[in-house]
Amino acid sequence: MACARFVFASMLICGASMIAAAQQRPLITEDVDIIKPGVIRIETGIEFLQDQKFTLSGLRGDLTKLGDTRLSFGLSPNVEFQIEWTIQNFLSINSRSSSAIPLKLGANETDANDVGDVTLWMKMKLRNETRRWPALGFRFGVRLPNTDQTRGIGSNTTDFYASILAGKKLLNNRLNLFGNIGLGILQAPVDRFTQNDVLLYGLAGIYTVNERLNIVGEVNGFHSTRRRAPIGTEDYSEARIGAQLRALGVRWNAAGIFGLSNRAPRTGFALGVTYDWDAFDPIK
Repeated sequence: MACARFVFASMLICGASMIAAAQQRPLITEDVDIIKPGVIRIETGIEFLQDQKFTLSGLRGDLTKLGDTRLSFGLSPNVEFQIEWTIQNFLSINSRSSSAIPLKLGANETDANDVGDVTLWMKMKLRNETRRWPALGFRFGVRLPNTDQTRGIGSNTTDFYASILAGKKLLNNRLNLFGNIGLGILQAPVDRFTQNDVLLYGLAGIYTVNERLNIVGEVNGFHSTRRRAPIGTEDYSEARIGAQLRALGVRWNAAGIFGLSNRAPRTGFALGVTYDWDAFDPIK
């Protein structure tokens, strides 16, 4: 983690970024704001998660996500479509316990790799912020079963998510506070005809230091509504603190990651870049 702290500090020193509508990465909690119609926002980067636990496969180790990517399409002033996926996950295995499923790790059983699941999202802004009341929105999505569970990283399940979004700007618009609360329906990877309904939550803030630098932070995760959650769907929660930067015509972001639940990574970091492309003329 000494390397993670060095990279994070370097990002803070090197530059700054200005906050734009729905400019939230490296945060996971979803902002209410919608990107401009006709714009495709391209966000990609890497994440390194230390001491990540995979209860389904019994593996435990350091996970590296390469090409952790999201494409956001501004369809109208109040509708946005999103596609999320990770091009490749690499797991350096530190320890193994009993697995609930058969594994095929290959010749080198100290490492594993797999593609990430694709998640499709639709976000709608339902009302604008007023002097007294926050802006409100709604977001729902489905995670597709693209992973191979025998690789020990993904669960190869189909999950559904839906959340109410709220956001309020304070301190003369220097502080953007936003939060999510909703329901996730997670397919049990092992038990047939079984699911786990989980409470989704997130609370985040973006503080504008100046026109080129933002400080960001959040707590995000989900909580099982079942006393004994099906394996692979247990509680997951993490905190992030970092910055958004603007340099060289793009927006950079970096964050430190801290696990708050047993299944979450102990620590980690995320680095990424965002580019807005005026790709098409919206239908009027």
